[in-house]
Amino acid sequence: MLEVIEDWAEWELVLAERTPKLSARPLESVRLLAPIPVPRRNLFCVGKNYREHVAEFGRSGYDQPDRSEELPEYPVVFSKATTSVTGPFDDILSHQGVTSELDYEAELGVIIGRGGRGISREAAFDHVWGYTIVDDFTARDLQRKHKQWLLGKSLDTHCPMGPYAVSADEIDDVTALQVQSWVNGEARQSAPVKDLIFDIPELIATISAGITLQPGDIIATGTPAGVGIGFDPPKFMVSGDVVEIAITGLGRQRNRIA
Repeated sequence: MLEVIEDWAEWELVLAERTPKLSARPLESVRLLAPIPVPRRNLFCVGKNYREHVAEFGRSGYDQPDRSEELPEYPVVFSKATTSVTGPFDDILSHQGVTSELDYEAELGVIIGRGGRGISREAAFDHVWGYTIVDDFTARDLQRKHKQWLLGKSLDTHCPMGPYAVSADEIDDVTALQVQSWVNGEARQSAPVKDLIFDIPELIATISAGITLQPGDIIATGTPAGVGIGFDPPKFMVSGDVVEIAITGLGRQRNRIA
């Protein structure tokens, strides 16, 4: 996929010509991996990017002792290790003895096509190859204890991705896509991408201002309200629980806690 994304100008034409001639195979006969199983580098992730999630996160006290519900002035950008990526239907490891506060975060993943630095808002979508689903699965106790989010966000298998990587030409209006999640069949999250505090062009402009984005880079754009720590008391996931995430036009992933 990384080669396809990097050389899309060539592969787009080849795939359009050859794909109709290929024989079909039933989806149930294969195991789908993450669209990009081993990203070239850590995922760029954005925290507190939906207004209602900012409020629930502030009330939880997991970010600041004063339980602030103020909206961020600038995008909150952090990193998620490549080794956290797992398939859209694979089990999520519970990492017993390391964490006891497992939480889900349904997010739209933006896949960069044409790289660059200093990308303007106006040119941002020219650098987007397409989109996928990302579950920014989180060990909340590690996030709280270490004050910086890398460890709490990066445990192995804590980034289910997919099932599909969808090229941007298949999506008429990305802001109209609905981001949703369910835990054990109970609806938890639902919000359109248009509700982002900092939209996709703003995120690309901010990250690329001094960092060169590369083909295949993934930006997880933030999660809506309805995560486990948003409840009182919090609803953390345990072994045997199942989280499902769907985004309009991008499919649906389903992962069980091992």
